[in-house]
Amino acid sequence: MRCQSHQKTEDLEAFLTVVDTGSFSSAANLLNQQVAKVSRAVTRLEDGLDVTLLNRTTRRLELTEEGELFLQYARDGLNILEKGEEALRLLKRAPSGKLRVDAASPFVFHQLAPLVGEFREAFPDITLDITSHDSIIDLLEHKTDIAIRIGDLSDSNLHARRLGKSKLHIVASPQYLEKYPISEGEDGISTLNKHKLIGFSDSPSLNKWPLKQDINLQYSLRASSGETIRQLCLAGQGIALLSHFMVHKDISAGSLVALFRDDIVSPNRRESVQAVYYKNSAVSSRISAFLDFIQPRLTL
Repeated sequence: MRCQSHQKTEDLEAFLTVVDTGSFSSAANLLNQQVAKVSRAVTRLEDGLDVTLLNRTTRRLELTEEGELFLQYARDGLNILEKGEEALRLLKRAPSGKLRVDAASPFVFHQLAPLVGEFREAFPDITLDITSHDSIIDLLEHKTDIAIRIGDLSDSNLHARRLGKSKLHIVASPQYLEKYPISEGEDGISTLNKHKLIGFSDSPSLNKWPLKQDINLQYSLRASSGETIRQLCLAGQGIALLSHFMVHKDISAGSLVALFRDDIVSPNRRESVQAVYYKNSAVSSRISAFLDFIQPRLTL
């Protein structure tokens, strides 16, 4: 009976992952299984229910009417099972199990990675799975428990915990400034477009710098990752606007120079650092353990 119950849980997870990702191959990749195994799991679920849940074509998958009806019950049922397992773990007063955390690559490199060793010592029964996306991801689609997001939160289905605020700095390397001197006088900020500015290629909103003076900035170089932009700045390739949490050590070491400090509007939409997760998450003890651990140790 226990084996059958475990099998049905795995089949439900396979079905939900196929629906959330849109294909058997994507679901297999996320679950780290072969496509055939995922397909058999969904077929086994359909055979047990004596209905077709998914219409399969060469181009796409579509939920049947029965699939649409069953979907929310399946999601709620799996969530309840996970909550039950979590409650049993909490009887031992030690959070355990897998915790999938996602954050932009600079946050992973500069904030999370240095804390992983200490966290694993404190919570040896929690298995961390850290992913890095520089764009906002769908937590359900990527089977993510927590996402660290920089800036405003718009998804009302998510619970948010504010981790702090990270100010913004306009930065350039001493090598760049030696080659292209910049004036920080009253009109200095208006000369920015005479310089080599580095912006984001996939996030237009990040290219609108919160300056007290309205300037239509032009970028001669772009990159999709904030960490790549930081490295370009360090290499003397231009000027960029980056968060304190990723450049404060560079500024202290003199590897980067902070410019026009008084010309940046603060507070602004990009300063907030938040952890987001679904309100009905079944891994709440792991989430709380992780966030309670990292929050006082972050250097935002």
